[in-house]
Amino acid sequence: MLCHTLDLARLNYSVDNPRDLCASLDNWPRLSLAQALDSALILSGTNVMRLIFHLRAHITDERLIFAAERCPMLKRLVLPAWNHTSANGFCAAIQKLEELSIQAFEARSSNLFLVNNWHSVRRISQLVLKREHAFIDTLGLGCLETPAKVRQSFLVVPHELHFQVVHYFLKEHIRRTPDYKVIVFCTTGMVTSLMYMLLREMKMNVREMHSRKPQLYRARVSDEFKESKRSILVTSDVSARGMNYPDVTLVIQAGIPADREQYIHRLGRTGREGKDGEGILLLAPWEEYFLNELEDLPLDKLPLPNVDRETKLKVEDSMSKIDSSVKEAAYHAWLGYYNSIREIGRDKTTLVELANRFSESIGLQRPPHLFRKTALKMGLKDIPGIRIRA
Repeated sequence: MLCHTLDLARLNYSVDNPRDLCASLDNWPRLSLAQALDSALILSGTNVMRLIFHLRAHITDERLIFAAERCPMLKRLVLPAWNHTSANGFCAAIQKLEELSIQAFEARSSNLFLVNNWHSVRRISQLVLKREHAFIDTLGLGCLETPAKVRQSFLVVPHELHFQVVHYFLKEHIRRTPDYKVIVFCTTGMVTSLMYMLLREMKMNVREMHSRKPQLYRARVSDEFKESKRSILVTSDVSARGMNYPDVTLVIQAGIPADREQYIHRLGRTGREGKDGEGILLLAPWEEYFLNELEDLPLDKLPLPNVDRETKLKVEDSMSKIDSSVKEAAYHAWLGYYNSIREIGRDKTTLVELANRFSESIGLQRPPHLFRKTALKMGLKDIPGIRIRA
């Protein structure tokens, strides 16, 4: 079967007819999309001249390179948003195409659309675009601003107290705001799950959202939160952009955001349509350097809240009821996240000490083991305090 155009932005692949047009692939699980890509490329032989991915598809390095190898006649390639692939896979695929079809590919016309920092994709731009390419800024450097009517504040407090402090701020906000609607951003999906379970144990009206949840679940929770009042959404950065939740009264960011831009996008979930809002950034002392990125923003420093002994005991008791597997997954995710942040992850010994204090604060008797391969990949194999699975 010959197929010159393989449009995976619209294709709902079936064995009988790989060109059946149906619904978009937004809600497909990644495995199904991978199977569709592999099967369609095999069935089409080497005849594909136009290969189009959905903007939001997630493609692994291996399948991107496989696609390049199967398409030596390719003249048009539309890839997903660059942050849904890896830089290594993206570049390897482009290089493979250049090796296989130099004349056709050298005559290509390339457009690279970015929503992120230009410098973060410079390597890709140098490979994909011609040397004399034009850079068009449609936003302008000063356009990414925080909402004018949002009160911004920050608090620096030991990391092991973050769960208690988040609970304190939520209780205070609920007391002051009858129709409260709060979003709590956490650093990773598994830390999000841990925060959600803790607040649920403490009888709060809370919902959970992160990338490890199925798309249908996320869509349902998103719709529920849009329509709700007096509710709390605990989420990872999947809710930082492109989500319009009306009437959000408070955004709490627990832990350092990936960058200044992410801080602003998270904060932008409140204060929409000219309404008032409030944002609180919660940092550990070793995350305080991040405030330098926000020095031009109107942040006020909050005093350390007085969390009473009864609340502390209640948080500890609720944490003790959460399954240890959830805590272990949160530890692994926490370690991976902060290891990836250059300012924190470059000192591996200190990083492990901080991770093990986090482990203790969530009620684990000992830090969980890492697989040897994981420890090697993270540069942690011989660091004191890291436990390697036998």
